[in-house]
Amino acid sequence: MASIAVRYLRLLCLLHVTAACCVAQTAAPTATAYKIDRDILYRDEQDLTDAARERCRLDVYYPVDEEGFATVVWFHGGGLTSGNRFIPEALKEKGFAIVAANYRLHPQVNSPVYIEDAAAAVAWTMKNISQYGGSPKRVIVSGHSAGGFLTCMVGLDKQYLAAHGIDANSLAGLAPYSAQVITHFTVRDERGIAREQPVIDNMAPLYHIRKDAPPLLLITGDRELELLGRYEENAYLWRMMQVIGHPCTELRELEGFNHGEMPEPAHPLLVKFVRSLQH
Repeated sequence: MASIAVRYLRLLCLLHVTAACCVAQTAAPTATAYKIDRDILYRDEQDLTDAARERCRLDVYYPVDEEGFATVVWFHGGGLTSGNRFIPEALKEKGFAIVAANYRLHPQVNSPVYIEDAAAAVAWTMKNISQYGGSPKRVIVSGHSAGGFLTCMVGLDKQYLAAHGIDANSLAGLAPYSAQVITHFTVRDERGIAREQPVIDNMAPLYHIRKDAPPLLLITGDRELELLGRYEENAYLWRMMQVIGHPCTELRELEGFNHGEMPEPAHPLLVKFVRSLQH
């Protein structure tokens, strides 16, 4: 009887291992290779300054041998005065491309030059991503802090993309992280206005609310931990987009995370947003 029991247990173990192998073989996804092309100049004007040639560059991270994928144009933060392009690790290998772009900074330039640079980077992406296999109809603009401000300005104030022959409404979506949606404090610094003095003029995303704007995902950190008024600014933008009848504006507050910490928990929300716009 003991011998039979031992053989029975061995058979169960063999069946368990075989089944596990079969499941693993069935469930394992086909790996997608990714490639990155670096340091591409995205402005082609004949009279570019040396500063523009240095800063107006981007990297393209994309899935190889794929077609029709979405693309996130990502703008770094830094208060419009510092920072460099990078590709967030949490956004890699998610089935879409990422275009990380630099732009010129204050005090090297003043407004609206950094917005014009951001628009040129987005326009370059929409005109060239098909060469990598991506769809120009699935371009989402995103970024953290100053990058979120640029995201909103490029997507809501149509003049900047119009300068490149592109309708901002052809963007698939906008996903600013912790964006300043009143006039940015660096713009106010340029004008000698205190950072605590709120201004809403044509350099404020709030000034350009539109019912026909692309889908908009607003993400901020905890209202008690964020930079001064940042959550409330975004909440006001969310409310006004509701008032004018915009069909797709969402607001997410990441409780427990301050301004610098909030990008990591925000990235999965961006991934979900991108995937929801792919169909």
